[in-house]
Amino acid sequence: MVYVHVPFCKSFCTYCGFYSEKCRTQEQLMLYAGCLEKEIRERKDEIRSSPLRTIYIGGGTPSVLPLDVLRRIARLILEAMGEGPVREFTIEVNPEDIVEKGDEYVDGLLALGVTRISMGIQSFDDRILKWMNRRHDSARAVQAYSMVRKGAARAGRKVDVSIDLIFGVPGLSGSLWEDTVRKAVSLGADEGLDRPDHISAYQLSIEEGSALEEILAKGRCSEIPEDECERQYRTLCSILGAEGYSHYEISNFALPGHEAVHNSGYWKRIPYVGLGPGAHSFSILGEGAQVRSWNSQVIPDGKTAWTSEKEILSEEEAKVERLMLSMRTADGISFDSLSRLADPAALTTALEDGSLTVSDDGTVRIPESRFFVSDDIIRRII
Repeated sequence: MVYVHVPFCKSFCTYCGFYSEKCRTQEQLMLYAGCLEKEIRERKDEIRSSPLRTIYIGGGTPSVLPLDVLRRIARLILEAMGEGPVREFTIEVNPEDIVEKGDEYVDGLLALGVTRISMGIQSFDDRILKWMNRRHDSARAVQAYSMVRKGAARAGRKVDVSIDLIFGVPGLSGSLWEDTVRKAVSLGADEGLDRPDHISAYQLSIEEGSALEEILAKGRCSEIPEDECERQYRTLCSILGAEGYSHYEISNFALPGHEAVHNSGYWKRIPYVGLGPGAHSFSILGEGAQVRSWNSQVIPDGKTAWTSEKEILSEEEAKVERLMLSMRTADGISFDSLSRLADPAALTTALEDGSLTVSDDGTVRIPESRFFVSDDIIRRII
């Protein structure tokens, strides 16, 4: 598993708290690419030893990168991985970049070997998109989706398309959210194209350092009440369930067989290599020590590049992390494993009040009806 962080954006979304920088000059892009190539070479052994052969280029906004830069990155990673098929190659894109750069850019992405495109649509309401400071409007989102689907047809192969949505946004009524979800599952229908293979939907959160944090502090908008957010989440689950999407993780829905392989690796705690400024990695050493490491958030200037720090997880930290990630998924965790991790009294209570269910094979899960309050349930049983 290889994750590449592209820290560049043309503009910053209102809600975003991820590390990113405004993309200013071609020289800056080349310095970034050069440092990234150096890191790939230095960590070749880590990349080759990863048990899951996936690539995920995220950000930031990876689609701001020119194709020649993406080619250099992809070529080096594939060389480092060694021979053998890549199970999944994902890249995140902004709809506006796809429309602006055109079919040639789409064809170029697919020529890299990309098998999955994750498109940050977020909303189909232009007023809300403007409030989010997104660069695209609803029409451009629909156009970008169509361009990707038609690009896959030209390439003669199946490419999974995932879209992101956000609920719990100020000004987003229940009826408007329902229209948004129904629009999402009908994308491409007018042109006879496949609908999205995967939909990720996230509740708006207040991230430290985001523009939203400042807006709320100044009283320029108010958060949607939690009960309304829960109603919107239930609407999402109901519509996507009826449309045949599997709710395989709290925020993720997929048509059968189209679950994100790379992201599922995170929830299963499979070791991965994070490349680029601000990227995180996870490794398990030969003696069983579990290590989290992260790169500094530094854009190279020709003299300085990013550096790395690490920590070894304690046995207790590793157990808690495993429990938290497992319980976010429909796969759940075995009762035997959970009983070794959880507080016995809290576990008994959660089973009795329906916060947890146990299947015949001994797997414990949070039922979908309680997914919205899953964080509270997990905290309680820990």
